[in-house]
Amino acid sequence: MSSQYFAEQPTAPARPGTVHVLLPDLHLALATDSGVFSAGRLDPGTRLLLDTAPPPPADGDLLDLGAGYGPLALVLATRAPAARVWAVDVNRRALDLCAGNASAAGLANLTCALPDDQALPASYQLIWSNPPIRIGKQALHELLATWLGRLAGGASAYLVVQRNLGADSLQRWLTEAGWQADRVAARAGYRLLQVTR
Repeated sequence: MSSQYFAEQPTAPARPGTVHVLLPDLHLALATDSGVFSAGRLDPGTRLLLDTAPPPPADGDLLDLGAGYGPLALVLATRAPAARVWAVDVNRRALDLCAGNASAAGLANLTCALPDDQALPASYQLIWSNPPIRIGKQALHELLATWLGRLAGGASAYLVVQRNLGADSLQRWLTEAGWQADRVAARAGYRLLQVTR
């Protein structure tokens, strides 16, 4: 498991690369490496979230859960310069890349952190996530229950999940767990779910 992108210390040999995030309002060139999620290209699920989620709140604490090298977090920080964006991941290589990408983009409002970092706020005005489905159903449910529980009143989470990796069953689980979970977009086998209290 140490070679998986959700390992704390990936063992895959370094293979640096660059992924370009091209959106109507911005262009980011992000450093990537082996041992992180979707190191060779922008994942289509991440792209769906970026293309279809509504604009983030202008301020407050915003979370990218499972941030990887930072495509979602950097877009949040760029689009909401007065907000504080938190990029959370267990993968230290990914967090180092995310921090370097934020620095290169001049985004002082983005902080990269491990999930147990004591500096993390107690609640968030928005959560964006391409969650780590491959950690297993029980671990995923525990992860989402923990972090969705930190949504501020009236706030939303946007989760993108591949249909053949369980998007529909995850939506059912969220509903059964007491969340409002609505499919707000779908493309190329991916579903974007809006989750609210």
